[in-house]
Order: sequence, then C-alpha cells, then structure tokens
Amino acid sequence: MRYEQTLRLSNREFKRLVGVQRGTFKEIVKVLQDATSRRQTRGSSKKLCLEDQALVCLNYWREYRTYFHIASDWQVSEATICRTVHWVENVLVSSGRFRLGGKKSLLTPSKKPKTVAMDVTESPIERPKYGQKSFFSGKQRRHTLKWEQRDLVRLSKKGAIAKNLFNCT
Repeated sequence: MRYEQTLRLSNREFKRLVGVQRGTFKEIVKVLQDATSRRQTRGSSKKLCLEDQALVCLNYWREYRTYFHIASDWQVSEATICRTVHWVENVLVSSGRFRLGGKKSLLTPSKKPKTVAMDVTESPIERPKYGQKSFFSGKQRRHTLKWEQRDLVRLSKKGAIAKNLFNCT
C-alpha cells in the first residue's frame, strides 16, 4: 500500500498496518529527508519516494517477507528493495534517534520498562532421532555406523592360535 493510500486510514488502522504511530513515522521520514539532503544526487531519480521507502522498510521488518515478495507488491526490482532497506536501516541507526538502550540501561532501577517486547525465532537443533544414536557418528557428511573390531587371541591346548572377530556396535 503506497503512502498516498495510507493517508486515508485512521490512526488506529495506520498503526495496525505499519506497526508504528503516525508521529513516529513522520520522525522517520524527517531523518530520511535530512540524510537525503546531505547525499549527492547522481543518476536517475528514485522509484520510491521517502515515505514509500520508509513503508517498505517497516513492511520488511514487520512481516519478514522476502525481497522478492515485497518487490512484486511495490512493482520494483529486488535490488531496489534490498538497497532501500539497507539504506534506511543505516540512516536510522546512524541518526541515533531510534536506538534502543542497551543492557545496562535496562538494569538501572530508576528506569523500569512498562512493556518489554521480545522477538524470538525458534530454530531446531539438528540431532539424530532416538533410534538413530547408535548409527550416528557425529560427522558432518553422512551417517556412518559406529563400530569397532575386537580381536581375541586365544591359545589352545595344542598351541594353535584361535582368532575370533566380532563387531561391537
């Protein structure tokens, strides 16, 4: 949804769509405008205005979609989306206005957070199934059998050597 279309939304709908309040969005656009005024303009004009660039970046952060999907929605190339997201991230981080406090700021007793939001992604640890442990050697390439060969050498009564081989798994 382009920025012109979001102007018709109520504040509540805008927050639901974008993930930030309108005031915060306007601050983001101001920071991007300051960075654009300092940057030399070479080449052709941008395909997305600053407001749309901010919306693209917020859309990427909020939904974790691929650049291809976002590019197909905005009718630009994946490279344009990638450059836009990286540029907006770098500008916002370098401005320092949207930086979160570190661990020490959370531990100070004078500033207790009202709300703590955590972004967690679960990733499974690759381990063999229960019945597979005896066959899994731990090597990266392929599953191999764990086995060793034990030789038992016995002297018989006649002095001959009897050799027994068996596998231990």
